[in-house]
Amino acid sequence: MNDRSCLAGIVTLLVACISMQRADAADPALIAAAKKEGSVTWYTTLIVNQMARPAVDAFERKYGVKVNYIRNDSADIMQRVLTEARAGQVQADIYDGVSGLGVFKRANLLQSWLPDMASIMPKDYYDPAGYWIGVSLYIHSYAYNTDIVQAADAPASLDDLLNPKWRGQLALGASPSTTGVVGFVGHVLTKLGEQKGIEYLRKLALQRPAILSVSARQVMDMVIAGEYKVGVQMLTHHAAFSSMRGAPVEWVPTDDAMGALLILGLFKGPHSSAGKLLIDFLMSDEGQAIFRDADYIPASPNVAARQARLKPDGVTFKARFFTPDELDAKQPEWMKVYQDTLK
Repeated sequence: MNDRSCLAGIVTLLVACISMQRADAADPALIAAAKKEGSVTWYTTLIVNQMARPAVDAFERKYGVKVNYIRNDSADIMQRVLTEARAGQVQADIYDGVSGLGVFKRANLLQSWLPDMASIMPKDYYDPAGYWIGVSLYIHSYAYNTDIVQAADAPASLDDLLNPKWRGQLALGASPSTTGVVGFVGHVLTKLGEQKGIEYLRKLALQRPAILSVSARQVMDMVIAGEYKVGVQMLTHHAAFSSMRGAPVEWVPTDDAMGALLILGLFKGPHSSAGKLLIDFLMSDEGQAIFRDADYIPASPNVAARQARLKPDGVTFKARFFTPDELDAKQPEWMKVYQDTLK
């Protein structure tokens, strides 16, 4: 390589590094405005001790802006926000979740805004109109109790779930989001087609799966406790987190996985600048590293998952991702099929 080519390469690298630093650095004017507001309210689906509190602590240390957070499932957050909107004021400034986007947009509750980090994200990981950005990848598969089920016997496909040995031993959440039975129905219909999918779900109903009015995390805790042998539509990072800490649970990498994005959205709330700053922080390399260290799957290409196998490789572990807008459009149909087949 000649001197001119070498110099050009160095310049290109420096430009890339500067651009990366700019994408990962908050605007000083935004920081000042957020500090003036003094606080931000976050409605979150994240597990408090595992992820929400570490993120809040890091943000408060960095910026001195207090975070008030309330943890709930996506469906409960949606109901809370709509109730507040009817009363005249949404209390939250930002939210995360896998559902609710369409409802919030139609109610004109969201602001259009994206952090600078969107410039380096895959195009499917953020909304070109600016109403959401993916902060973490959610991969749904099966999880089983390793004290009760041998790895070789664990279900690894939709067909495996129909084995008579699992009758009465399967559990999944009743949530209408991707983490529950409605998401599972959508995955089945997308993978098999409507007619074959409905036929499959009717066969699965004969297995008497327990459809529980609890979160996906609570379903997995019941699997860990041995109340059920297999959890369906489980989040793989939940199983990985628990397994690393000694719990008798493992997840199965399959070609039957459903992928979704945990998204962040900005309400027209009382602390708009602080809300933007919190989104900016959660999407930064520092914020994404907190997701990684909590065994979530970072959405940013800058930060790898702590366990590489958590991200589908497209070969031995495949996933079909659904965008938030796709989920919003198809969820009513999936709910009806669920009520006609499994409920």
